[in-house]
Amino acid sequence: MTRILLLGAGRSASALIQYLLRQTTQHNWHLTIADVNPTPLHPLLQPYAERAAAVAFEISEQEKLSQLVAEHDIVISMLPALFHPLVARACLQHRRHLATASYATEEIRAFDAEARSLGLTFLMECGLDPGLDHMSAMPIINEIRAQGGRLTSFKSYCGGLMAPDSEGDNPWRYKFTWNPRNVVVAGQGTARYIERGHPRFIPYQQLFRRVELLEVPGYGEFEGYANRDSLSYRPLYGLEEIPTMLRGTLRRPGYCAAWQALVSLGLTDDSCRLGNAAELPWADLIKSFLPTAPASAPLPARVANYLGLSIEGQEMQRLTWAGLFSDEPVGLPDATPAQLLERLLTAKWQLQPTDHDMIVMQHLFEFELGDERRQRTSSLVVTGDDAVHTAMAKTVGLPLGMAVRRLALGRVPHLGVVVPVHADLYEPILDELQADYGIRFLEMEYALA
Repeated sequence: MTRILLLGAGRSASALIQYLLRQTTQHNWHLTIADVNPTPLHPLLQPYAERAAAVAFEISEQEKLSQLVAEHDIVISMLPALFHPLVARACLQHRRHLATASYATEEIRAFDAEARSLGLTFLMECGLDPGLDHMSAMPIINEIRAQGGRLTSFKSYCGGLMAPDSEGDNPWRYKFTWNPRNVVVAGQGTARYIERGHPRFIPYQQLFRRVELLEVPGYGEFEGYANRDSLSYRPLYGLEEIPTMLRGTLRRPGYCAAWQALVSLGLTDDSCRLGNAAELPWADLIKSFLPTAPASAPLPARVANYLGLSIEGQEMQRLTWAGLFSDEPVGLPDATPAQLLERLLTAKWQLQPTDHDMIVMQHLFEFELGDERRQRTSSLVVTGDDAVHTAMAKTVGLPLGMAVRRLALGRVPHLGVVVPVHADLYEPILDELQADYGIRFLEMEYALA
């Protein structure tokens, strides 16, 4: 019997858990789910009582982590990414395989040689982004090369958004479908990419001003902003010499301009505590970020003037809708601006039970084939069922579950820290996603002038 341990059962784990449970009877597995609050899992696991169990666990319990890892063959971590190195060390200690949906950071990659020497596989970046982005891009890259083509540009965008029928009167057209904190502090640092052979850098203060409009067939326009580091993916895809390479995040048009206003006000800063009272009204907090004059003007007018925005513009409408100028208490004492903004938006951007989220991913390739310049686009749209069975959970959890299934069946021949850019890993996962779940990319190709 193969024993699998899943650490963490948060909002992105629902599809993963259901997938793993279905596999337990087919492949003689036993699944243990360790979470800070396992009680809600018990009804779900009841039909699999002989094959699955839920236990209470907190990452601070290092002895329990070691014991749990020792008792299982494969460990899946859905914990916050900063805890993956702790889990990886326990896996090395007890010679256990590891799988996650998170980035293969330098700290994780440092375990590569030891994992190889122990005959272990640490599957990383097997979720959505990173994950499906790699799996779906590599077949196209390889096909273009096989035709004798030369890739000149590769841009890849992904976003977790709301389906049109669930946007309602929310002018941001956005709600949280994953960790709210990660959304609030997204992009901090300097974005790096390459364009026509020249390095490009976007400081955080300008990031949301520099967007690209994209069209996704059947779903309209989106705007994309650059991720923090696009350059490190050139060697991963074997594109060390490609002149243009950019990875980015998708939002609906207008979101980025309004978010830029939040950045300019200082509300995404997570570096200092304000010493504020929890009862401080939001309007008073915003005043504290503004110059003192002219204090007699209405607050929205002062903010619009400070930011150089039209008082009637869409940016100000979004800020007003979010509650920045209200008398609502900020709710947290001695917090950072980012913590206060996260709390405010979590209430405004909370998924309702019948909401449908939407994952949108698009790759844009430009290449030369003989004397012709061509472009190929590859687009994916996945819609969630409800606030629990979300598109985010599907596209993060299903590829990861499928990768674990192959690992458990001995069908992953790669050792060390592994990212799914190998055909023997991504091809069967893409096939299973399309055949069993209808998750497929729509490709279009045409000549460029």
